[in-house]
Amino acid sequence: MSIDILIEKIKEKKNPTVAGLDPRWEYVPGYIQEAAIAKYGKTNKAVGAALLEFNKGLIDGLCDVVPAVKPQSAYYEMYGLSGLNALAETISYAREKGMYVILDGKRNDIGKTAEAYAGAYLAKVNAGEIEVANELESEGLTVNGYLGTDGIKPFVEACRDFGKIIFVLVKTSNPSSGELQDLLVDGEMICQKMASMVNRWGEGLEGKYGYTPVGAVVGATYPKQLSELRSLMPKSYILVPGYGAQGGGAKDVAGAFDKNGLGAIVNSSRGIMCAYQKGDYKPEDFAKAAYDEAIRMRDDIMQYI
Repeated sequence: MSIDILIEKIKEKKNPTVAGLDPRWEYVPGYIQEAAIAKYGKTNKAVGAALLEFNKGLIDGLCDVVPAVKPQSAYYEMYGLSGLNALAETISYAREKGMYVILDGKRNDIGKTAEAYAGAYLAKVNAGEIEVANELESEGLTVNGYLGTDGIKPFVEACRDFGKIIFVLVKTSNPSSGELQDLLVDGEMICQKMASMVNRWGEGLEGKYGYTPVGAVVGATYPKQLSELRSLMPKSYILVPGYGAQGGGAKDVAGAFDKNGLGAIVNSSRGIMCAYQKGDYKPEDFAKAAYDEAIRMRDDIMQYI
């Protein structure tokens, strides 16, 4: 089961973190931008090539110490087909380097459309007798559970049938998340009700470590709720955004972990990608800077779990 593979990679690296690969053009070192433009001109192809070169450098720098990467699909989609090609190549390259890939797409819809999303990112799809090779297939996917059970069912089935995992939005890290997610319904916050649903959706799919492939997204920016929601989802792995650039710290994420130091994986995107922009690093040292920040982040978190 894929959740077991993720846990084993975390245990092997002794590092419960994931590096977000959200490469805006301005994050890419200038010398990479210039080389891509020299080769392809001022075109979409130059943008895609630069993103991919940046990502490959980051993956090379991180693969020995970080178990997983989390590309956010929006940062590729906004650059058109060249951006999507860079996403596909990034997924492939990370897998070659032994990293676990969680695609941050926050997908969902109703009925057949939810099935199509599940097929696009987690399952196998046939077009008649043709088995479609989907270049965006990943080990995990973030999904929006607020459409209810029928929207989540195709993703859970993909987890069961193809050994994948999902992380369902429960309590997001953004400042206005409470406008809806903290509303009380019958004495419970909506995010608490969602947590209970996540727990139910994973029933019967436990892996050898006791966790199911139906995980949750809960932000580090709400540490009290993070601890409370952990208790409602004892068998769900928690993907924790909001560490670092969004303001969450190591103490804030501690409540997501179980007594064995498992149960959660903490994301940092800008903090790792743009580490070279701080301190005495040269742009050419961006991979070394990312490595150094990943080690610092690991050690920072591990002291509290």
